[in-house]
Amino acid sequence: MSILINKNSKIVVQGITGSEGDIHTRQMLEYGTNIVAGVTPGKGGQSVIGGNIKVYNSVEESVNETGANTAIIFVPPPFAAEAILESSYAGIELVVCITEGVPIHDMVKVKQIIKRNGTRLVGPNCPGIITVDECKLGIMPGFICKKGNIGVVSKSGTLTYEAIDQLVNAGLGQTTAIGIGGDPIIGTSMRDCLELFEKDAETDGVVIVGEIGGQMEIEAAYWAKENMSKPIAGFIAGKTAPPGKRMGHAGAIVSGGNDTAEEKIKILTECGISVSESVADIGSLMKSLMN
Repeated sequence: MSILINKNSKIVVQGITGSEGDIHTRQMLEYGTNIVAGVTPGKGGQSVIGGNIKVYNSVEESVNETGANTAIIFVPPPFAAEAILESSYAGIELVVCITEGVPIHDMVKVKQIIKRNGTRLVGPNCPGIITVDECKLGIMPGFICKKGNIGVVSKSGTLTYEAIDQLVNAGLGQTTAIGIGGDPIIGTSMRDCLELFEKDAETDGVVIVGEIGGQMEIEAAYWAKENMSKPIAGFIAGKTAPPGKRMGHAGAIVSGGNDTAEEKIKILTECGISVSESVADIGSLMKSLMN
């Protein structure tokens, strides 16, 4: 099993004719992802990627003709919010938005609407999702993964890859890895992912990679303390960040209180989550928890 995506997911790529859409569509197809359609307004009727993928003018058209149920978005920031809403209104169940720099006020509107429509969003500003050996949705390097029984959820793209690599080096593989994004407003939280992994019969342990700023890791830890039966290995990035300084992600700003690295580590530990001092120790820590 897996969470969110698998070999049967039917993918539509929004922005498929752009340079990023083209490059990553080819890589996703090479991994085995079931891409059934592309969407670029005004370019409907074309076929791309060696003539193998048909382009539609709208997501609704692609859904009606192909039965697509999952969308991935590679469109510029000014148009990303509307692309998410277009998929939601077309009945898409899961939308993954890779786009970085989507305006916060756009996301406030989007989050309210997709919740009403019953659409799950991952991102924006994220590397996507990979269910190992089944479906790669986004920009994660599939070759670093190994099929196994550990779930991975991370705010940071590069630290997602590092966590996967550390697990593989420790002899552990993954079920699904999710980069949820580091913006202040995102569609799927760490707690959401923990709930999904807890329900997944093939996931026996979870790695969470957080960072300074916000309350997401804390909310996930409190939920896990009361509801999680599977071991969790954690890491919090940003120990050396000065207060008030943004470190890469828009959400990674320490405002005081319990959103510093030290406070988050303290709370996660109190909630029964084992926290690694270094990102290089995530794999060995998870392995020790599985023994």
